[in-house]
Amino acid sequence: MHPSRRRRFVNTVPGPYSVLRRSAAHTAIVAAAIFVVAQAVLLLGITTPDKLYFDEVHYVPAARQMLLPDIQQPILNPMHPPLAKEIIALSIKAFGDGPLGWRYPATLFGALALVGVYLAGLALFASQERALAAVLLAFFNQMLVVQARIAMLDIFALAFSLFAIAAFVQGFRQQRPQLAFALTGLAAGLSIACKWSGLFVLATCIAAVAAIRLMQGWRTRFADGNAEDWYRPDLWPDFRLHHFIACFVLIPAVVYLATFVPLYGLSVADLVEAQRRIFADNTTSAIAGHTYMSSWPSWPFLVRPVWYLFDKLDDGRIAAIVFLGNPLILWPALIALVIALRDWIVTRRRDAFLVLAFYLGPYLAWALLPRVLGFIYYYLPAATTASFVLVYALTRKPAPRWLLWAFVAVGGAGFVAMLPITAAFVETSMATFNRLMLFQSWI
Repeated sequence: MHPSRRRRFVNTVPGPYSVLRRSAAHTAIVAAAIFVVAQAVLLLGITTPDKLYFDEVHYVPAARQMLLPDIQQPILNPMHPPLAKEIIALSIKAFGDGPLGWRYPATLFGALALVGVYLAGLALFASQERALAAVLLAFFNQMLVVQARIAMLDIFALAFSLFAIAAFVQGFRQQRPQLAFALTGLAAGLSIACKWSGLFVLATCIAAVAAIRLMQGWRTRFADGNAEDWYRPDLWPDFRLHHFIACFVLIPAVVYLATFVPLYGLSVADLVEAQRRIFADNTTSAIAGHTYMSSWPSWPFLVRPVWYLFDKLDDGRIAAIVFLGNPLILWPALIALVIALRDWIVTRRRDAFLVLAFYLGPYLAWALLPRVLGFIYYYLPAATTASFVLVYALTRKPAPRWLLWAFVAVGGAGFVAMLPITAAFVETSMATFNRLMLFQSWI
């Protein structure tokens, strides 16, 4: 072969670094496409209604207060950390004190949450197809879409939590997870700075690492151990205690506290008092009796939705927003949970362990809190990660490849059917509304 031809042939063979670069570039392109499409869809009709509704009446005034040149006491909405409200305040400053200014950040973080689902799906399944299916299921779930179109705090905490999950799962598979776990702590700290429920994902990560380190300390070995086990005695050989403290304690704490500085300055006394107030408001048993309250065992069964908006319009039609969840996705997810639990116990599969951990952790944590007052929108993080459980169950061998996409199509059909109670700009009739309210407990 002529030397010049040989050189041209050799240069066309991709090396490992070019493959990694191409893979990273492809992931970035797909993530950007998901973000752009999701952002465009979530912005449709975002200014309807043109008034504050449901809990916007708490968070928008708190964001407005942050824009004042001299913030007067008392601080509005002190029972939640400030980051999400600071982001809403920046949007009001940029887009004006109106529906777009109030709600644009929610659409932005709703789109980012779907990017987080995609990245976590890639880390879990190492498959573009399965990651994209998880994104569609999370979107068709209805919960994420409703929460991404209202100026509340939950979508902000969810988006950061999903990025934390993606980083943790990536690190879980590596021998040297320090960087990935540090990114987990960073994202978790931002999630907690939006709403304290972000602690549940961080606690899940800490519990997983602690369980593995405890078993390693006991020198536990599986007689038929393999590379796909959720626990291995040789996992993370260089990950030390100081790494653990830095990644899962110091980084989240510093990031979290930094978000209070624009509001409280560097006063240690004020920062401590702010934490005391949040703790008191979130751990004291609330008075029962709210119209839409529900208990945590009922959330997976969609027993009691929350009516965010119900307006009768001049022409006899109605504009409604109901936080409910897509039954065609969330009810089958309970069967998928049983399948994943069986696989984790019987075959010790790592992916089964991880999808279970990030569903059960953010969900069962609510059982530990001494609160009487609960709402189904607290189920949003677990309902979103249920998409991973479903993808896992639907792609196990010997399930046919078409089964996953058939299920996605069914979920999409359910989402379309629920649009009249998902977005206020999709006006509907009272008859249609009544047909969609299938059970007496939904009314």
